Amino acid sequence: MIPSAFTLYQNFPNPFNPETTLNYDLPEDSFINITVFDILGNVVRDLVNAEQSSGYKTIRWDGTDNLRKPVPAGLYLYSITTKNFRKTKKMILIK
Repeated sequence: MIPSAFTLYQNFPNPFNPETTLNYDLPEDSFINITVFDILGNVVRDLVNAEQSSGYKTIRWDGTDNLRKPVPAGLYLYSITTKNFRKTKKMILIK
């Protein structure tokens, strides 16, 4: 089955420690970008930056930055961007 719309779901668990799962739906093949930002808008981690086929997708974030160093506890934003869709949600890392 193919999803009928682009969707970004709330991460689970939230709050989390040490990792969380992000689920999203792609109704068509798309180049997507999923990025984690800190509360100031700085890029913390690029999770996906690639062409993906349509379907129900899952990715995990382990609470590390792009250099694979652990990030501090706090509020983070995660965003999915495609050619025709953009959505941002909040998540909390506790330690």
